[in-house]
Amino acid sequence: MQTPDERSRAFVTWVPTIGTRDGDEWQLAKGDRRVQRENPAEPIPRGPPRGSSERPLTLQLQVTDFDFRLTDCATRLPFRFGIVTMTHAPLCTARVTVETEAGIHVGHSADLLAPKWFEKDPGKTIEEDWRGLLASAQSAAAVLAGKRGTVFDLWWELYRERVDAVPVDAPDRLVRGFGVALCERALMDAACRAGGMSFFTALQSDLFGFRPDKVLPELDGWDLAAGLAEPAESVQVRHTIGLVDPLRSEDVGADERLDDGLPQSLEENIRHYGLKVFKIKLQGNRELDLARLRTLATIFDETVEGTPTFTVDGNEQFDDIGQVADLFEELGRMPEGARFLEGLLYVEQPLSRTVTFDEARNADVGRLGAFAALIIDEADSGIDSFRRATDLGYRGISVKNCKGVFRALLNRGLCEVSEDGLFQSAEDLTNLPLLALQQDLTTVAALGFEHVERNGHHYFHGLDHLPRAEVELALERHPGLYDRSAKGAFLAIRGGALDLRSLACIGYGHDVPADMDARTPAPEWLEALS
Repeated sequence: MQTPDERSRAFVTWVPTIGTRDGDEWQLAKGDRRVQRENPAEPIPRGPPRGSSERPLTLQLQVTDFDFRLTDCATRLPFRFGIVTMTHAPLCTARVTVETEAGIHVGHSADLLAPKWFEKDPGKTIEEDWRGLLASAQSAAAVLAGKRGTVFDLWWELYRERVDAVPVDAPDRLVRGFGVALCERALMDAACRAGGMSFFTALQSDLFGFRPDKVLPELDGWDLAAGLAEPAESVQVRHTIGLVDPLRSEDVGADERLDDGLPQSLEENIRHYGLKVFKIKLQGNRELDLARLRTLATIFDETVEGTPTFTVDGNEQFDDIGQVADLFEELGRMPEGARFLEGLLYVEQPLSRTVTFDEARNADVGRLGAFAALIIDEADSGIDSFRRATDLGYRGISVKNCKGVFRALLNRGLCEVSEDGLFQSAEDLTNLPLLALQQDLTTVAALGFEHVERNGHHYFHGLDHLPRAEVELALERHPGLYDRSAKGAFLAIRGGALDLRSLACIGYGHDVPADMDARTPAPEWLEALS
């Protein structure tokens, strides 16, 4: 008898009948064939061609089980963001089992339980943050237990119960959304495996049953698939420059130097990876931020080949938008500063999420707009957030898988139907290989971003947190994405870019089974945490 993981290899896919590729006749082919692709970058089955009269394939599935396992991960370097410096955190892996017409299938997803981002409550300990994020995932799974429907319908019911049911200013709204998003991605993975499709093909073929107008009436008539180009085969890495990161090699003390095969200072990272795009974190102190930006301007001039571009993350550290405008106006009066600011793409989340929608604090959005557009991130706690922000003059919103894939697709719709130049940015929250990183990159590839913030490869040591067998399979099945060295296996960044071609595999961006037995069951992990 097959195990659920083995049965998940059975698939249903679109195949043409006799006739031309552009013909209207398409049929469902069912089988129990294992997916063995000699070339990881070879084309995967496509959905019906655009313009086909055939109805799209929408999969119905029933949730029969959810399981959560934890892996404790230590950083190689401390990562300062907002009010916390992270040195370790648990990685949560989710597995869902579903029943479909094609049989029983499993799907996976994963996310780091990052403290003090989803809820910045200084009164809570880091351990309480971890517990809260895991509890959110477990609560979301409990809502889905036994439910049947399309992936979209299951998500929409889950979102309304877990997120939409609380006020827009509820402090735990992002925490609630985290659990929804973790379960949503596992369902998408299971559906892709049941349908024998890649994530991109699932979007193109409407495997998930995406109905945007059920959520946002203004998207009635908008067609996601019509706006999708072929998935990107590569993406530029936008390197995070954290608040405590050493900038020059001499900033790394002898007692701090690591012999782990990876660069430490910003200069070393630029030369090692060929970086061209950056994300600069600020701390809300005008003099310190000004000095930091001037130093970075010099380093970019010395080390970056070509013209560097960058974004700025305000980390919720500013009291009003005028303070950010003041900083850039002063920098712009300096010869090196004016040249440096030509590479500024946008400014992310300067205000605390609690005051982001305060009109008075946004009075100087126009002044800041002379330098770059504003986007929201931490203030994006629900479907309503983007529209509220655009009313204040913001023009962009971050895409993070930990906030939700369907939410990102809905925001893509708002951007495409708008005439106000709205846009999305691809951001990171320390995504680690394989699942979290590759599913996030798969979303990035499908939506066609030119660059994406990446930081997990810098603050954590490669694939060390994974079982050895998974590392070996990752190197075999995703050869363009990872490199092997004497020090381990690492994300392969060449010329500042990542090779995304192997993500076009059946499933949601990964072709390596997760060994759940090698991870700690949630009850045992919680007991040990006590």
